[in-house]
Amino acid sequence: MDKKTIKILKITLPILLGVFLIWYSLNEVSISTIYEYWKKADKNWILLGALFGLLSHLSRAHRWLFMLEPLGYKIKLGNSIMAVFATYLINFTIPRAGEVARASILTNYEGVPFEKGFGTIVAERIADMIVMLSIVAITLFLQFDFIYSFLSEKFNLTKIIIGGIGLLFLVSIFLLIIKRSKSKFALKIKDFVNGLIEGALSIFKMKKKWAFIFHTIFIWTMYVLMFYVTSFAISDLNDIPLSAILIGFISASFSIAATNGGIGSYPIAVYAAFSIFAIAKEPSIAFGWIMWSSQTFIIIILGGLSLIYLPIYNRIK
Repeated sequence: MDKKTIKILKITLPILLGVFLIWYSLNEVSISTIYEYWKKADKNWILLGALFGLLSHLSRAHRWLFMLEPLGYKIKLGNSIMAVFATYLINFTIPRAGEVARASILTNYEGVPFEKGFGTIVAERIADMIVMLSIVAITLFLQFDFIYSFLSEKFNLTKIIIGGIGLLFLVSIFLLIIKRSKSKFALKIKDFVNGLIEGALSIFKMKKKWAFIFHTIFIWTMYVLMFYVTSFAISDLNDIPLSAILIGFISASFSIAATNGGIGSYPIAVYAAFSIFAIAKEPSIAFGWIMWSSQTFIIIILGGLSLIYLPIYNRIK
């Protein structure tokens, strides 16, 4: 398969998956039903959730300054904010294209070399991944008995454990081969892994590392609160347990990587998580659509305005 075909598939497959999941979710719960839930929803909770989402984006833009400063670049906060919103908007078109655009914006308007700007974004994603895995670990710890009993009923845990051990063994063999190999492919993988490790460790070398850590925790706290408070908007979910919120949040977060910005996959991921707790299908999918739509609306408006205002802002400055 040539590079052009692979590139086309990378763009089209997430879009097709998103279209299919939109059809599937609307086939499970009609648009009219979702609209009824929207009409009855307490809009104050939705607005509060949107505010938490907005604060997380602003915090992310501010956190980026701490990563660029050790490289010798003191960029304008306005450019950082608009680059972040533009990133989210562009990610709705081509997966991960937003990160490339974000680094390009700094190159165009702040003179930061593309590879350096993109390197800070990779390091930033590593920090986010660590926090995300921490949330998963905390959820598993708090709800271990429940999750274990649920998986025991649905799956053969013995086979899963054996499969997991086998997978770890194969990965270990693969890494050992890569470590000893001198091929171009192996060298690329080693350089990539070393770059990730270096990027992660660079967080602890920056002057304002504690401010960076604070903003990282703040960003993800806002994400969880955004998801949590929005659930209050739907009366059918008022008695939802915290464990359901955490598992629903984790499931929804991973769904964003499955399709462009979680299009179609977000409501299905929420429903899949909530169904574990015997929460009804209709309010689960309706909540997923309301949650995703409220945040997407912010991204479309502010991302669009950012792309329009960026050249004006920098021309004035």
